[in-house]
Amino acid sequence: MIIRAKFNKRNYLKYISHLDLMRLFQRSFNSCQIPIKYSEGFNPHPKFSIANPLSLGIESEGEYIDIDLEEYIPIDDFMNKLNNSLPEDIQIIKAVYLEKEVSISSILSWAFYEIKFEQNDNTDMKSLEERINKWMENKEIIITKLKKKGKNKVPTEINIIPLIGNVVVKGLDENQYIILNVLLRIGENGNLKPVQFMEALNRDLNLNIDLDSLLMKRLALFAEENGNIYCPL
Repeated sequence: MIIRAKFNKRNYLKYISHLDLMRLFQRSFNSCQIPIKYSEGFNPHPKFSIANPLSLGIESEGEYIDIDLEEYIPIDDFMNKLNNSLPEDIQIIKAVYLEKEVSISSILSWAFYEIKFEQNDNTDMKSLEERINKWMENKEIIITKLKKKGKNKVPTEINIIPLIGNVVVKGLDENQYIILNVLLRIGENGNLKPVQFMEALNRDLNLNIDLDSLLMKRLALFAEENGNIYCPL
């Protein structure tokens, strides 16, 4: 039986790597005696997976983990035990037993981000929104990504327009940072990272953004079926 859980990742823990996050969960499962199933063979591993790993430096309000259990445990007990073992800035928000055992990684198609950046002058929000909308009308926005070919990585040009769901200018926060909400493609049908999106936006609109100062948070992950986007939990 598989539990699918949604968890957050906040503050300084945005700098924990995916490998260290896997180790953190494994230690937590052991310390609070979650009855997790192990693989068979000479070197058994706990059976759990975290979907679409975050890049370092990005916070999240909606990550997903599938955990294969050896025996039933009530959802409330699962969440209470695990949250008491996990750090304050990584906590389980929701969990359910899956009715159909479809891996979370195979169904995720979109990621929804909040991106904040410092304005370099008195940027007019209405003007920025119009420029971004005009930019999104392009048939092609080309970026160069490194793709693996054999043992080497070679520069490859791709059109990112099909990888952008939408872009919304939300306004300014309390520190006068500009806030964007963007929906970007992930998974088997293409993948666009938020920093790659901002590099293209900065380049084409001459925004003069210091890309090292971006504040990024993943707000949600979505699956898609027959053109309909839905929450996987």
